[in-house]
Amino acid sequence: MTSGSKTPLLDTIRSPEDLRRLPPEDLPQLAAELRQETIDAVSVTGGHLGAGLGVVELTVALHWVFDTPRDRLIWDVGHQSYPHKILTGRRDRIRTLRQGGGLSGFTKRSESEYDPFGAGHSSTSISAGLGMAVARDLSGKKHHVICVIGDGAMSAGMAYEAINNAGAMDSRLIVILNDNDMSIAPPTGALSAYLARITSSGTYFYVRDIAKQLAKRLPKSWERRAARVEEYTRHLWQGGTWFEEFGFYYVGPIDGHNFDHLLPVLKNVRDADQGPILVHVVTRKGKGYPPAENSADKYHGVSRFNVITGDQFKPKPNAPSYTRVFAESLIEEARKDDKIVAITAAMPSGTGLDLFAKEFPERTFDVGIAEQHAVTFAAGLAAEGYKPFAAIYSTFLQRAYDQVVHDVAIQRLPVRFAIDRAGLVGADGPTHAGSFDIAYLGCLPGFVLMAAADEAELKHMVATAVAIDDRPCAFRYPRGDGVGVELPKEGVPLEIGKGRIIREGTAVALLSLGTRLQEALKAADQLAAMGLSTTVADARFAKPLDTDLIRRLAREHEVLVTIEEGSIGGFGSYVLHDLAGCGLLDGGLKVRTMVLPDIFIDHDKPERMYERAGLNASGIVQTVLNALGRSAAAISDIRA
Repeated sequence: MTSGSKTPLLDTIRSPEDLRRLPPEDLPQLAAELRQETIDAVSVTGGHLGAGLGVVELTVALHWVFDTPRDRLIWDVGHQSYPHKILTGRRDRIRTLRQGGGLSGFTKRSESEYDPFGAGHSSTSISAGLGMAVARDLSGKKHHVICVIGDGAMSAGMAYEAINNAGAMDSRLIVILNDNDMSIAPPTGALSAYLARITSSGTYFYVRDIAKQLAKRLPKSWERRAARVEEYTRHLWQGGTWFEEFGFYYVGPIDGHNFDHLLPVLKNVRDADQGPILVHVVTRKGKGYPPAENSADKYHGVSRFNVITGDQFKPKPNAPSYTRVFAESLIEEARKDDKIVAITAAMPSGTGLDLFAKEFPERTFDVGIAEQHAVTFAAGLAAEGYKPFAAIYSTFLQRAYDQVVHDVAIQRLPVRFAIDRAGLVGADGPTHAGSFDIAYLGCLPGFVLMAAADEAELKHMVATAVAIDDRPCAFRYPRGDGVGVELPKEGVPLEIGKGRIIREGTAVALLSLGTRLQEALKAADQLAAMGLSTTVADARFAKPLDTDLIRRLAREHEVLVTIEEGSIGGFGSYVLHDLAGCGLLDGGLKVRTMVLPDIFIDHDKPERMYERAGLNASGIVQTVLNALGRSAAAISDIRA
């Protein structure tokens, strides 16, 4: 132990093996120290704090009871995994969390053998766990598979699908329902814990099995009656009928902050030779840290903060965030049009729709973690003459792609998709990066796809989306603050499929889609200093393309470079297709398409991520010089 340490017991834990050597009476102290370490670490790095604080005791109990990593412990979403990381040999790196080159904010297979499945998105743990359990059974192995899933994540259709499949397969699978907000059944204190211990015990299972065998030798009507009596009696005291109907054995609810409740139940469940079991654990998000407990969001996601006061260190922005500009623009439009409604899939603050909801609560719909439902729900509203705005992160909209195609695009329903988190997002890394929406939406017939170059353009695109009433549309914008341009008094609908020239030149044309426009302008300045007159254009639309603009740029310049914050197969591909179709690639035109590289870029500061991607001013300049066959040394000359 470290002399004078505030965490003397935690200092002795290098891995869960060390944890399992502790007597149970030491676990409350370890949990208290682990909670303090988590708070201190996140105060330095920022991140998702509230969920982790809520599962400290549960994390300790799971690693103490089960033989991890041999037993597979899967955390859904991963927001709550920081205490898990500290206990599994990563404490020395925990203050690199979400920093460039540091630990991921989610579970990550390449990071540790204690992370058997990567996370980032919601409601995947039961599906993955069932796959692992079946693989175990096929291999003749005996280890346990434990899936921890929150009550919010249980609202997603994928979780229901997995539960339905698991219940039918009768494979040994343990699901821990971490209920920290939306209580399925209220806990009843000591009596509830006692009943949970009894019904999860080997004796109860043994007696229950004897009764089952006896019932099978009786007439069928008696067998059915006996089963109903057993289930009714247990559900009368506990609840959980819903899970039982899906084929799970239900235990709970139990207090997730009380080791006297957790340990015996988890040991009983571990030792039970049963099919799928669900343990309903009730926790409190933000537990043990008053500023989090007293916060509306329980410190779900925080920037760096003062541990004593809880005050967060948020730099004052020079411009409003794109998210806020979207929300305020939509509010302005909704004041003029009572058909405008807004939909979010469990992200009201992240999408800015919490602001919209304050003014229009009856026109705001939070459908939970259910992107597929959100899209088709919006389609239904559109079919009845309303103007739905589905505000969904780019990477979350991927989960509803089939619905976008079948329920929206094919029917040409005017659903408006407000796509936040376009491009690279920083600390959340590749799981939250909006890399693919231009490619996966731009290929859909009849879709209008816009990308805002700055906050003023975003305001105009909201107005444009309101005006589009005969087909679906989407507009994308990044996380973070705008560039500081003056906002217009009101948004004005843009001409569909028309871009704009920002700067006229003669030799090089930079055609940007989205917020890389600012870097294109910087690059143009550098190229001009080298004697390369440069045109800068803002495409505005990825679909329909401004073919007149594109062909003009191709005819009048030696080099044409397209720039976008998205993957291959997007805007640049559409431009190349158009140029090929009209024969403008047959001559001497030098065309280059700048896209995100064909890798998943690890978390870092966004500017560093874009530097790695080559989508900054120097990367643009280098691309132009390479196209012209110029020496890269010219760049150094400019910088000197």
